[in-house]
Amino acid sequence: MTREELTLTIQRRKRTKRLTWKQIATAIGRASPIVTTAALFGQMRLDDDEAAKAAELLELGDEERLLLTEIPYRGSLPAGPPTDPLIYRFYELVQVYGTTWKALIQEEFGDGIMSAIDFDMQIERQADPKGDRVKITMSGKFLPYKKY
Repeated sequence: MTREELTLTIQRRKRTKRLTWKQIATAIGRASPIVTTAALFGQMRLDDDEAAKAAELLELGDEERLLLTEIPYRGSLPAGPPTDPLIYRFYELVQVYGTTWKALIQEEFGDGIMSAIDFDMQIERQADPKGDRVKITMSGKFLPYKKY
């Protein structure tokens, strides 16, 4: 079984069991539904205990359970602009604001990057009379470039 096939199996089991990603994350014992969902989509890994709980909940076999614990090959999007409208909006944000974020972050912190490894993210619904808003909060450790 490939990782892509396992992702499709997980999505199918989630659908037939009528589970939400938050319910799955809670059952697995992960505090973050974001990291759990990323793991089940093959972009992060689960530890042995988490993989066992996921396998039990989603009725996965031993090979599938082990695959959940492997270090993934990250980057699930094809090259070029994504075609899914929601994902494209993130691409658009980077296209429009990427250089601004870079300039402001490096002005504040210096020459370096924001880590996507030592990183936290939250997604919240924010009520608004004109229509609910999506609030995404990202926090990554600043990693300065070092001289050598």
